Amino acid sequence: MSVDIGSAASSSGSFGGSISTSVASGSTSFDDEEPLLDELGIHPDQIWHKTKSILNPFRVNPKVHKDSDLSGPIFLYLSLCLFQLLAGKIQFGVILGWIVVSSIFLYIVFNMLAGRNGNLDLHTCTSVIGYCMLPVVIISATSLFIPQESSVPRYVMAGAFVVWATRACTNLMVALANGGKEHLGLIAYACFLIYTLFSFLVIF
Repeated sequence: MSVDIGSAASSSGSFGGSISTSVASGSTSFDDEEPLLDELGIHPDQIWHKTKSILNPFRVNPKVHKDSDLSGPIFLYLSLCLFQLLAGKIQFGVILGWIVVSSIFLYIVFNMLAGRNGNLDLHTCTSVIGYCMLPVVIISATSLFIPQESSVPRYVMAGAFVVWATRACTNLMVALANGGKEHLGLIAYACFLIYTLFSFLVIF
């Protein structure tokens, strides 16, 4: 009975070479992959620029909102739900349902007013409404530090922030879609109703 040592050594060498080659190719493939957030469609820089553009209601930059996304609105939605939870209000389903209904409502109203020239899609409408929820989120956060007995400051603050959200949302809608400039007042009224309802959740 004889054992061929040379063939065994050569076979082990070929296995070692193949394993090292596969490990090297695997490491290079991992280096070429995109970051996880980019693969999921979440761009923190883009979300920050869009959120920052809402902070100034008089100079909203519509260019950063041309590429609509839902990552930022979902983050603001969760923030609003969290602040409401800290205030003792469990309203996750209510807020989510109102966002869906308000997006469909504004989408239908805008395209009916714009007629054939209307090119607003539901994804863009939901993205704009979600980002313009920032003033409502700020109301919910600041109301945690205002006593429930002082109703007048809460009403005044809520009114100012609703006007802020309405102005930002109206300007973005008119800038991103065609056919809205002729019906600016009606679109602003629809936006005002949406953010007034959300402010009622915070106040009451």
